[in-house]
Amino acid sequence: MNEEKLNQLLGKMVGDLGAAVNGALVIIGDKLGLYRSLHKDGAMTSHQLAKATGTAERYIREWLSAQAAQGYVEYNSTDSTFSLSPEQAMVFADSESPVIMTGGFYAVSSVYHDEPHVAEAFKTGKGVSWGDHCSCLFCGTEKFFRPSYKHNLVQAWIPALDGVEEKLKKGIKVADIGCGHAVSTMLMAEAYPNSTFVGMDIHPPSIEHATRVGKEMGLTNVSFEIADATNLSGSGFDFAASFDCLHDMGDPAAVAAQVKNILTPDGSWMIVEPFANDDLADNLNPVGSTYYGFSTMVCVPSSLSQPNAKALGAQAGEARVRKEVIEGGFNHFRRASETPFNLIYEARS
Repeated sequence: MNEEKLNQLLGKMVGDLGAAVNGALVIIGDKLGLYRSLHKDGAMTSHQLAKATGTAERYIREWLSAQAAQGYVEYNSTDSTFSLSPEQAMVFADSESPVIMTGGFYAVSSVYHDEPHVAEAFKTGKGVSWGDHCSCLFCGTEKFFRPSYKHNLVQAWIPALDGVEEKLKKGIKVADIGCGHAVSTMLMAEAYPNSTFVGMDIHPPSIEHATRVGKEMGLTNVSFEIADATNLSGSGFDFAASFDCLHDMGDPAAVAAQVKNILTPDGSWMIVEPFANDDLADNLNPVGSTYYGFSTMVCVPSSLSQPNAKALGAQAGEARVRKEVIEGGFNHFRRASETPFNLIYEARS
């Protein structure tokens, strides 16, 4: 045994335990507006933050101490105040920031809630469907992906596709397949008012949520429907999109065949997937750790709950996604864009 390596591993585990327990505190800080108050009002003592947010000081004092120990807030020992650096504010407090990360912890919360179900699935080999997870997964997924979609979808991803932006501006028919809470659908509907959008998802509560929010936003060019991606109805869609969901589906090739069937001959399909290299060794990094973790608890179980499950997982990589899409009948497939967290593919007939 190498004692130095053991101590390094123990140090990492202590750090991971601190991060895991502080994840719950991040949710509390987000829900109660603690980060936002620190961002808005600047450095404060625990008493000042408690007064500003209508919370109990003793809890706030301990919350601030834990967050400071984790490096999520700054502590000034001279005057016993706590504050957010500009970088911390972007990650925890600014809802318009492209890198706000608080939403991810809501999804992590669901992972712990659902651990007994997934542990049983490990023994049986059966799946755990998306709808059988704790509901905080759905809002967490929305909150986690929203910043990336908001700052990349219209600005970079769609312009990277072949002629799609021009079509959307003129007015076309669009299907968002596997839309979930439909952040992606509504962002596109807002940006391209001449086009019409249909958000589709197999999860009824997500469609109910999307329909309600769409009405509240006053969007008249968007509608939502419950749909199985392996049995899509409708036709004449000029553009289709699937955001961070193809790998969750049981049979991606069958989904690809359905998408091809509802598209016009010159239509195209944008597939947004988690960033992953084709070789496992190249994914052994913090992003891979996060995605493999969620994949084990959510994505693979979701796929295995469906017929003809291939269980691609969130780290499938470009080669595997390409294989499924081509098998589904598309002739052209390319990587159109990428971010540190996503790969954006374009498929055409």
